[in-house]
Amino acid sequence: MKTFTINNWQQFFLSAGTITATIICFTSNPVLAQLFKGAGASFPETLYNRYIAEYEQETGKKFKYTPIGSGGGIRLFTNKTVNFGATTLIPTPIEKNQMKDGLMMVPTGGGAIAIVYNLQDVTTDIKLSRKHLVKIFTGEIGNWNQINPRFPRQEIKVVVRSDSSGTNFLLTKYLGQITKGEVTASRKPDWGFEVFAARPQDSGVAGEVKRIDGAIGYVQTSVAQKNNLPVARIENPSGSYVRPTLEETKKALANVKFKDDFTIEDSNAPKDGYPLVSLTWLLVNKNYTDKNMLTATQDLLTWILTKGQNFNEKLQYTKIPDDVAKKVVETANNELKFRPY
Repeated sequence: MKTFTINNWQQFFLSAGTITATIICFTSNPVLAQLFKGAGASFPETLYNRYIAEYEQETGKKFKYTPIGSGGGIRLFTNKTVNFGATTLIPTPIEKNQMKDGLMMVPTGGGAIAIVYNLQDVTTDIKLSRKHLVKIFTGEIGNWNQINPRFPRQEIKVVVRSDSSGTNFLLTKYLGQITKGEVTASRKPDWGFEVFAARPQDSGVAGEVKRIDGAIGYVQTSVAQKNNLPVARIENPSGSYVRPTLEETKKALANVKFKDDFTIEDSNAPKDGYPLVSLTWLLVNKNYTDKNMLTATQDLLTWILTKGQNFNEKLQYTKIPDDVAKKVVETANNELKFRPY
């Protein structure tokens, strides 16, 4: 099996999902305008919103992105309720078999999950060891003073995602690696204790953490920045305490290997860099009964993997490496087909 290794992040190109509705007008002719519905992850929301603005400015073609969580995106794409999905999760074999028009996984960028908190009496950076991270999100400790004697005797109020989420899966997978399987990776976890609040989407978690003194939660890094939330330094497998910066995210994703289908090989958390990282994908069909929809999909994917990549790092997302991006574009142009039946 051929793999593509992310061994550097140099530019090759021009530096090149929605339960309500996502409308993409792909053609300038109103008669041929396509209704392109999508649903999926909140993890890439900031990135996709930028794509929307830039793509419209360059081409005059409009679309709207509203996140609902990776699990919801996979479900609606599978049921043909939408034309595309967006996810940080790789669909299961059962889910893939249910996608009757085929599936192409299109990687669009990489990012990090920040552990955010609101502790008004603490002005210094909070550091969380791997042990403390597990104990917070399993309910084994419930007071900030148990993390550090200098912290106030104040209840830790855990805020989690309520929806079927790739962010949930990534965090619980990491906790499972730390505990050698005692925590089960799950899209919608049973946390095993009474959390303070559960909210849909990263924006819901960020809003609750920002509102509640003593709260802690987890969101995509750009969402933390947008909400001006403090971000914890967390211990990585090598023992370093790191923040979810772009450089640390790049380090963590440096040796990720892509399979032929553009998913990635499963592995433990990286020893270097920030450990809570993921790629994000679009889910698109391989077979189309509408030629305009086929062309529109190919055009958009080509733009995202070329010019669109220019905006990733500005928003704290990593780029898809040039060799993989080229292969994705080639595959989209060669393997997505018109099948009028």
